[in-house]
Amino acid sequence: MSLIQTSENQKSNIVQQITLRHHIIFWSIYFIFNTLRWGSYFDDYDYSLKTNLIGFPIHMTLCYLNVYVFMPKFVFKKKYILFIISLISALFLMLLVKYNLTYYLVSENVWPEGKLINKLTLNYSIDMMVGELYVITFVTAIKITMDWVKEHKRLTDLEKVQMETELLFLRTQISPHFFFNTLNNIYSLALIKSSKTPKIIIKLSELMRYLLHETKNKRQSLEKEIMCVQNYLDLERMRFDDQLEINMNISGDISNKEIPPILILSFVENAFKHGANKNIGKISIDIIFKIEDNFLYFHISNPTPVITNFKQSFNTQGGIGLQNVRKRLELGYKKDDYDLKIEEKDGLFIVNLKIKVA
Repeated sequence: MSLIQTSENQKSNIVQQITLRHHIIFWSIYFIFNTLRWGSYFDDYDYSLKTNLIGFPIHMTLCYLNVYVFMPKFVFKKKYILFIISLISALFLMLLVKYNLTYYLVSENVWPEGKLINKLTLNYSIDMMVGELYVITFVTAIKITMDWVKEHKRLTDLEKVQMETELLFLRTQISPHFFFNTLNNIYSLALIKSSKTPKIIIKLSELMRYLLHETKNKRQSLEKEIMCVQNYLDLERMRFDDQLEINMNISGDISNKEIPPILILSFVENAFKHGANKNIGKISIDIIFKIEDNFLYFHISNPTPVITNFKQSFNTQGGIGLQNVRKRLELGYKKDDYDLKIEEKDGLFIVNLKIKVA
């Protein structure tokens, strides 16, 4: 992941933090709403303002005590009885503080919305504690929701990073045996001073440049991918010489189409690794690229291996290379955007891929 992407993720996480500014805005709006609401109810805005000035510090203390102390210390550790005891104790302490502050600083009538009383009664106590529980529940629900959103985003970002890392790893899985074989061929041709040597070096250079510099993005030009395949085939033609026959056909408009890098090359490499390299005599490989309705229809077939001990372990699921391709398709595409069929039929190993390229 690049430093720029990391920075963007950090900024995104900062945005989702509950800052001091959010706390101030929330409690200010809640205070104004409550003052106007009870002022209208009592038809006494002065009384409502005074009682809310007393009540809101208590609301805030209880809410923060529950969210940042009781829940982490008791609920998250499954100490539910201690949580209930602590919360009830805090509510009772709040009740005593609120009653006395209201009685001595505002009015001896501490419960005008109920009965006219000037003492601590059971009904008053229950009403005040239930009211505080309402505020605590409301604020706790907001905190839990914000935490859930942040955690969900963290997991989503983590999943995205893991997916991108896995895709990057899978894109690098082209077999090193191909390069070793090609270098050995260059060495052999160099010994006899063959005129083919410079051409092979150029083809190998172009292929390596593509693999090193053109495979970093999630999607690559289909034209470049096909050019990469052609370079690969040209190198294999030089290695197999007259023993290899490649029938390649391209139809439809391949311009302005995109595909995951080296996806097609993985199928081609598999055809040589498990087909041409495991057979004796002349080998024929058929490759078809067909563009139709924003989809690429790709077909490749090669003879199945004739070496007995290899064939016994060979199946239509293909080797590690094809398993990687399946994984890349699952990670990078919706189910309706691709269809991969691999089968062994009439002595041929056949791959048919339909994939969205627009």
